[in-house]
Amino acid sequence: MFNKLMKRGHRKLSKSDRDDPAACGNGPPGNWNLGSVLSSNVVVNHASRAGPPSPVQQQPGGAVIVAAPPLGTIETLPLFQSVPASERQHLFLRKLQICCFQFDFTDTLKMVKEKEIKRHTLGELVDLIQSGYGKITESNQEEMIRMISVNIFRCLPPASHENTGSEHMDPDEEDPYLDPAWPHLQLVYELLLRYVVSSDTDTRVAKRYIDYSFVLKLLDLFDSEDPREREYLKTILHRIYGKFMVHRPFIRKAINNIFYRFIYETERHSGIGELLEILGSIINGFALPMKEEHKLFLVRALIPLHKPKPISLYHQQLSYCITQFVEKDYKLADTVIRGLLKYWPVINCQKEVLFLGELEEVLDVTQAAEFQRCMVPLFRQISRCLNSPHFQVAERALFLWNNEHIVSLIAQNRSVILPIIFEALEKNIRSHWNQAVHGLTVNVRKMFLDMDAELFDECERQYAEREANARELEEQRQLTWQRLDAAAAQGG
Repeated sequence: MFNKLMKRGHRKLSKSDRDDPAACGNGPPGNWNLGSVLSSNVVVNHASRAGPPSPVQQQPGGAVIVAAPPLGTIETLPLFQSVPASERQHLFLRKLQICCFQFDFTDTLKMVKEKEIKRHTLGELVDLIQSGYGKITESNQEEMIRMISVNIFRCLPPASHENTGSEHMDPDEEDPYLDPAWPHLQLVYELLLRYVVSSDTDTRVAKRYIDYSFVLKLLDLFDSEDPREREYLKTILHRIYGKFMVHRPFIRKAINNIFYRFIYETERHSGIGELLEILGSIINGFALPMKEEHKLFLVRALIPLHKPKPISLYHQQLSYCITQFVEKDYKLADTVIRGLLKYWPVINCQKEVLFLGELEEVLDVTQAAEFQRCMVPLFRQISRCLNSPHFQVAERALFLWNNEHIVSLIAQNRSVILPIIFEALEKNIRSHWNQAVHGLTVNVRKMFLDMDAELFDECERQYAEREANARELEEQRQLTWQRLDAAAAQGG
């Protein structure tokens, strides 16, 4: 079974995977007999002096791999339209056999003609499936999935941080990796997509080949650094989830496991954002009342995704998923807000700005009862943000008062909230270095004064008392030190 194990971002294969050529893209996964697929029907140039080469090679342990054909051995097959309808299924199989050959795309001048023949043949297969011109036999569907597997299930190249040895590379500052084999891979992915979405595809037949093993291998490919590949994978997996209902629990659990490994082991994965995009659509379709399984997924996987350092790469998609849960079940608001507070960053200001933005989206769909459950710890954290020396954090926290729904929640609970944040507002007005923050703080302070002048005056009085007590304690402390200094001087 193809299984890509990672430790701290490094891709490693188990011994069983290394012994299985299918795991490294050299052959088909499972126990498929490619000897029957790549039989004497493969079109070769029989004028070759050495005779037709065999594309099948035996490896130690009995494994079979598909070898790249020697130069000049692949010939162009006729178009589907140019053969009788009775022969098209056989021609389809022969074209699949050609597409099973693997090529070295790192050398652009090597086997140019053969690569072009394969690319053109893949395009024909895509056009045939897309046109719906004649149903594909069940046996040919099986062979097609095998051909697709031979091409896409492969060892991914080392990630950029593995090549440089750096653990702190910023993917936003790097050019994305582009797979040189993409001209062929794109057509293979397009063929798979057209097969999955085709109205001619019988789900009862297709699920025999697009099975759990196939889905797991697709999910492993989400770690590809090529964004074009991840985009195709996202679309294909989403369509598989929609069409193959029997696979839905398995897909959710498999994605869950990827998140666990990312959060608690590696913190390295290229496709977290794409997987969250798929989940955003899935969550949107959850039936009510929501299953306990889905709530556990929120608590155990989605909320902890706020912990890893590279959250900025997928935060937008994560925030959407989180908000979808609260919109579906308003009672989850307290759980989500407390989860955000649990993982609130301490020294990462840019991450803190992201959290404040997400907090606003969650509060915007939060009802009064849930707000009251978490407002005390919530506004203690907001109070700290208001006094942040990083002006973007303080500014983003003050922007919460631009949201009418949040202001209405605050107004309903002002007797609890204002005493918590009053001191932070006064400190900003007296000493914050940024003028924009100062101006916004003045506006918020005036908003509270207009809400409840009596409460505001009481908070101001209590604040003045605390300040006076603090000054008195400081004076006593200074006086005590002066006495100690004087006693030490006399003793000397």
